[in-house]
Amino acid sequence: MNWGAIDVGILAPAFLAGLLVLATHVPLGSQVLQRGIVFIDLAIAQIAGLGVICADALGLPQGGAAVQLSAVGAALLGALLLTWMERRMPREQEALIGVMFILAACAGILVLAGNPHGGEHLKDLLVGQILWVDTSQLLWLALLTALLSLALWLGWVARLGRYGFYAAFALAVTASVQLVGVYLVFASLIIPALATRHLAGKQRFVVGYTVGAAGYAIGLALSAVLDLPSGAVIVWTLAACGIAAALLRRPQAAVTP
Repeated sequence: MNWGAIDVGILAPAFLAGLLVLATHVPLGSQVLQRGIVFIDLAIAQIAGLGVICADALGLPQGGAAVQLSAVGAALLGALLLTWMERRMPREQEALIGVMFILAACAGILVLAGNPHGGEHLKDLLVGQILWVDTSQLLWLALLTALLSLALWLGWVARLGRYGFYAAFALAVTASVQLVGVYLVFASLIIPALATRHLAGKQRFVVGYTVGAAGYAIGLALSAVLDLPSGAVIVWTLAACGIAAALLRRPQAAVTP
């Protein structure tokens, strides 16, 4: 172990990025569980990633406005398709979400087939580059997080019905997937929601945010000390924190006389 590898200058921006991701993903994750569409985040994240891959294939500057628009546009189209599927084929929706995910993933592989750096691009899409987040990315994520959080809190998203939820979800995932990757997007949405499934109201969100923040903090520190990929380590520490929270707050079984 190398305790000297803990560099606050690198880990602090990465931790802030994690907190911004959790700000929208914790409340959205609880809605995902309620709706029974657990894999929607994987599908939307993969579609947004496909938008980034296509923008890169067209030679657009990495991280530029055109790439962001490509990712957002792809994700919103995916949200529109999900809204249509929920209305027309509700029983088959979870299976269709899985099909959307695998089609988007394979489309990305095909687009990158002739790119000598294609493998690296796919790795970045899956596990992210949270340690190398810069100020402009944080500001963009902070602005979008503030707007989405306000829309959720004021009930604007709920007033728009199905598409309001899917559109808000698409915007949140699009912003986060480019920083933390597909795997961490899924973990940030689902693990805090699962760990707090027996709670309600503000208590559920407080515990969910605590689980997420602890998972990111511990994961970033361990990845630095052990010199391991940050995204993969954080997924595991999120899971560990979620299990610990679920065990500590597990409802007591009824005592029979």
